[in-house]
Amino acid sequence: MKTFSKLALWKTSCTKQNQNCRFSYDQIPDLTGKVAIVTGANSGLGYATMIALAGRGAHVFLACRSQERAIAAIETALLEIRSKYPLLTTAPKLEFLELDLKDINKTQQAAKEFLRKDLPLHILVCNAGLIVAPFELSPDGIESQFAVNYMGHFVFTMTLLDRLKASQPSRIVMVSSMTHKFFAPRTGIDFKTLNDRTKTTDLTRYGRSKLSNVLFTKALARRLFNEQVYINVCHPGVVATSVGRPEGMTITEWVTSIAMRTVGSSAEKGALSQLYLATSPEVEERDLRGRYFVPVAKEAKPAALAGNEELQENLWTFTEELVREKIRA
Repeated sequence: MKTFSKLALWKTSCTKQNQNCRFSYDQIPDLTGKVAIVTGANSGLGYATMIALAGRGAHVFLACRSQERAIAAIETALLEIRSKYPLLTTAPKLEFLELDLKDINKTQQAAKEFLRKDLPLHILVCNAGLIVAPFELSPDGIESQFAVNYMGHFVFTMTLLDRLKASQPSRIVMVSSMTHKFFAPRTGIDFKTLNDRTKTTDLTRYGRSKLSNVLFTKALARRLFNEQVYINVCHPGVVATSVGRPEGMTITEWVTSIAMRTVGSSAEKGALSQLYLATSPEVEERDLRGRYFVPVAKEAKPAALAGNEELQENLWTFTEELVREKIRA
């Protein structure tokens, strides 16, 4: 299918999904005593998620690369929370946690820094990511979108997993994208050519990274079957604020940005599916594990490749071997 045909189909799907809403901010339960981490919480979907969690009483860590932007976000958030949640009886609890998902070693250190605080961890929202970024290698020599969107969150989650188990019932929310259905390579993930820029485009590399999020979710859900740690994945919808870079765009990226502006919803609405998975009692009541959701809080089928257990396990093995190679003792 031509790229423009795929974009048209993707745009139609997003428009339909944005009309379905089965969860609202009023349905978020009291989170007093809960501790949460939201990656990329200084802006966009992550910021909206952080506001809602803290507004209902959770102690929220903003896991971000830039301390300056995170502190500015916290200052703004404190005012916004007081305005939106006047019934909150205690001061909002917001903290910065330095996290650079592009660097595996720094990512692991960020998780260890949180563990040293000796706090429980009830909610982990893996929200941060690159969107249709130009080809680049991470400090670890890994294609950047795969490194940030998938590898970084794998390392961060696995380093925190024992704490999540100790704090159960707990939640892990992976933020993927519908693009994994339309733009990831149809053959799956060719691990041997992961860093070969001639084999893929910026858009297919993005789709591949988001397919990896879904594969990881399903593989980890199987491993957590006997635990009360509920991991699920969602497509937040197209959010108008998350538009690609303004200069140097390819034609495909330019069309994608127009589609985002045309059908994009607000960050507040886009965050509802991940907030549902992070907070709704339904997740435990319905024993939701390894499921894929689209706006708003509606279960859907991911790409057929995402259900391929052999591919899930191949990705898991590849990732573990790569982490062992890159992590410094």
